[in-house]
Amino acid sequence: MLTLYIDADACPVKDEAYKVARRYAMKVFVVANSTMRVPADALVELVVRTGFGAADDWIAGVIGPCDICVTSDVPLAARCVAAGAVALDPKGRLFTADTIGEAVGVRDMMDELRATGEARGGPAPMGAKDRSRFLSKLDEVINVARRAAPQS
Repeated sequence: MLTLYIDADACPVKDEAYKVARRYAMKVFVVANSTMRVPADALVELVVRTGFGAADDWIAGVIGPCDICVTSDVPLAARCVAAGAVALDPKGRLFTADTIGEAVGVRDMMDELRATGEARGGPAPMGAKDRSRFLSKLDEVINVARRAAPQS
């Protein structure tokens, strides 16, 4: 069964993801380091894993081919892609086998620049266009995954 995993602790598009997943009757795992509210829906399940990296480790350990992970964590996205899944960040950027290497490289370079003081700040705030792009890309990715997933 095609499944959506949400790296939920700092995810600004959980409600949007629930809406799209509900349309496709997809199972959703909301994975976090602490308890949070999730919709009262049989298809939505909260998974709490405490400890540094525990939520990421859980997702990476269970995600499979054709599954989708919503995360802004590039190393987690790389682990998901290595498992045959796709990852999508909250602004609609898709991580695939073709794009993850560049994303990891840019992340590592920015970490080095921030450590030396040559770069400051973080990503731009989330805007309405970002949410719209995310919704569109999530819908697109689900349809591609549904066509690629083995029929049971």
